[in-house]
Amino acid sequence: MAAYLFRRLVQSALILLGVSFITFVLLYVLPADPVRQIAGRSATQQTVENIRHQLGLDQPMLVQYARYLSGLVQGDMGRSYLQKTEVASLIAARLPASLLLMAGGIACELVIGLSLGVIAALWRGRALDQGLMVTSFVAVSAPQFVVGLLLLYVFAVQLGWFPIGGYGTFAHLVLPSIALGIMGSGWYSRMMRSAMVEVLRQDYIRTARAKGLTRARVILRHALPNAILPIIAMIGIDIGIFMGGMVVVESVFGWPGIGQLAWQAIQRVDIPIIMGVTLVSATAIVLGNLLADIVTPFIDPRIKLR
Repeated sequence: MAAYLFRRLVQSALILLGVSFITFVLLYVLPADPVRQIAGRSATQQTVENIRHQLGLDQPMLVQYARYLSGLVQGDMGRSYLQKTEVASLIAARLPASLLLMAGGIACELVIGLSLGVIAALWRGRALDQGLMVTSFVAVSAPQFVVGLLLLYVFAVQLGWFPIGGYGTFAHLVLPSIALGIMGSGWYSRMMRSAMVEVLRQDYIRTARAKGLTRARVILRHALPNAILPIIAMIGIDIGIFMGGMVVVESVFGWPGIGQLAWQAIQRVDIPIIMGVTLVSATAIVLGNLLADIVTPFIDPRIKLR
């Protein structure tokens, strides 16, 4: 286990290094000029060049990247060009809200998706199965902003069960979590159905039934733990996707997460913030996949980490 963890940590470090380099290169070749954003439209060329020199943006790309990487190793993500604040502080201030929304979204998509997938597999080929699969297709296809606005209109405006927006209480978390979870639940339900149908055809399931075990025990004790293995890998990926991809939901519900911070930075070409959010999201994906790999052997002891 120790050797496996060491290899994965080394691989993770190399992946993050590659992500940082590719992101830095893409931002470097962008036609948008962050210095113009800082100086303003009425700034003279001399003022623009002075700001460029102060920020070190007049140096070659590799020199800039080496300087950024040197600071990153020491925990310094740089300063926001426009907010004049440390990027690490800006991200740290919004990270708890994003983590909370991520956990709520994943919980919702798992509860909805796995339940629909298991029910569809148990009733495969029937009208209920077909109806649930059509529902999952609609859930995957529905734009998040449409789902979010519908949830707000029905449950916040018309029924008044939840606040229209904001952050701070469990009631504020419910609607944005459902809006995030609905789209993911479609993928989970389809994958869970396929996995359950395959597992239910296995010999050990027939053996368990022949021994007289109840249907619930066969499903919960024998079928579900084996069918859920592909789902664990998807959860690891979702952790990173949710960390950086919640811009729409955060905007609709006024949720102060890092997705909204990233969107504002992209509009203003605030490169340090874009780099910081990208690296945090990439780190979340790497750690999520590592956690999924570590948890898998506990669910299926036949799997060994080597």
